Amino acid sequence: QVQLVESGGGSVQAGGSLRLSCTALRYTGSNLCMGWFRQAPGKEREEIARLNSDGSTAYDSSVKGRFTASKDNAKNTLYLQTNRLKVEDSAMYYCAAGSFRCTGTGMLGRAVYHFWGQGTQVTVSS
Repeated sequence: QVQLVESGGGSVQAGGSLRLSCTALRYTGSNLCMGWFRQAPGKEREEIARLNSDGSTAYDSSVKGRFTASKDNAKNTLYLQTNRLKVEDSAMYYCAAGSFRCTGTGMLGRAVYHFWGQGTQVTVSS
């Protein structure tokens, strides 16, 4: 069982930046696919970024060029650097993980992920 602990959300003005963190606790395997989702009130939870098993990344078009996913393997921590934030980026952000190898640039969707963080709120004001 993997426990995901997130941090780093907050309130920021449009154009600002935040760095979200997600630490995977109690994971001892070698294959872990990790992604970032967000869910705004009244909307579906959508996948926005993923760190593939080979270290490559994949992004949804809504965040590509502004958000960057990375990982510190020594700390088992996934990061999401969010830059040039927009009001429409306001949402609860979730970290997700699955015990499988993932590749490619397309979004996989929430069904393939087994473990979820508690979420961290990002609020962007104009």
